[in-house]
Amino acid sequence: MYHSSAQMMIPRTTPCVKVLIIMNLVCWFLLVSIVQRFFMKTDVIYHLFGFVPSAIDNHFFIWQFFTYMFIHSAGLFHILFNMMVLWMFGSELEQLWGRKFFLTYYIICGVGSAVVYFVGVKLYFIFSGISAVMDIPVVGASGAIFGLLLAYGWIFGERLVLFMFVFPMKARTFTILIAAVELMTILQSGFGTPVANLAHLGGLLSGFLFLRFKSVSQKFQQRSLFRRRRKFKVLNGRDD
Repeated sequence: MYHSSAQMMIPRTTPCVKVLIIMNLVCWFLLVSIVQRFFMKTDVIYHLFGFVPSAIDNHFFIWQFFTYMFIHSAGLFHILFNMMVLWMFGSELEQLWGRKFFLTYYIICGVGSAVVYFVGVKLYFIFSGISAVMDIPVVGASGAIFGLLLAYGWIFGERLVLFMFVFPMKARTFTILIAAVELMTILQSGFGTPVANLAHLGGLLSGFLFLRFKSVSQKFQQRSLFRRRRKFKVLNGRDD
């Protein structure tokens, strides 16, 4: 997916990324491909563990803000694509950040994506009166994955990535491009597409806000530490 000096780099699979991939694959295979497909007459798994705005609104199924990230559509392409992007971009971010921060960021982006989607479709329902969108389950790790793409573009902005596995471009440009595509899709098609584009944008927005807050917080802590050290030196008769 990404390369440097015209050579393809294959990331080492990191522990947290490995666990996330296994969890997603197990949930997809057991719950969706086996239980729901062969033992359920309806899409029970999607409506119970996917993200359904009406279930949050009417029945307070708050666990769906988290569980939907581990439930994918029945088609193989959806989960394979998400897991491949998680592996290729997430592994390097985990190496840089460490397991705890990486997992925190991943979950915040996933949950934040669902929050943004819920607010968006709720407002759409209030102003349009169209309730159908409230009952459609949203499934997949794409919100969290888009958050990882945002972080990659933020941190490794000058690195080249292959857009659609063909066209090389800077990671920063790639992030801006996919955000623009998602936004234009929503403006043109609204919520009438089978893809939850607003959830994708929610993942990007959540990642941006989290990293921005983290950056501001670190600068504030550094300034506070500098002031405390300076005050200590003054009190002790030393002022550089």
